[in-house]
Amino acid sequence: MELHELSPMPGSHKKKKRLGMGLGSGKGKTAGKGHKGQKARKSPDIGANFEGGQMPLARRIPKRGFSNFRFTVKYETVNLAELEDRFESGAEITAEELAALRLIRCACAPVKILGDGELSKSFTVKANAFSASAAKKIEAAGGKAEVI
Repeated sequence: MELHELSPMPGSHKKKKRLGMGLGSGKGKTAGKGHKGQKARKSPDIGANFEGGQMPLARRIPKRGFSNFRFTVKYETVNLAELEDRFESGAEITAEELAALRLIRCACAPVKILGDGELSKSFTVKANAFSASAAKKIEAAGGKAEVI
């Protein structure tokens, strides 16, 4: 087989429908857009929630309450089982090392160590937060849990 003998699979390339090219084309005159109106124009840029200029439902309904969601701290989380697998005994674990091993996405985000899994090695773990069980397990294994 030569390069010039290659061709796409039959039916994989469909020709573009040429709109508005006469009555015989099947999409002549109005090009499938019906007659007049906002959606027949060049750019019908209306959103799914557009109500024809009427005040939208989302703005008609009164808003109540307050949410602290915007102000919550979003931690990158790591379980003790992952630390046990990836690090040698006596290692000092920081956010930069966790990011280098791709246990967290970014070393710039705050890190929280969670207590899922067992720990037999002793580490010095430096993180922004620890769950109570994680701190207890690190101390029990002879390591240190340092909050930075």
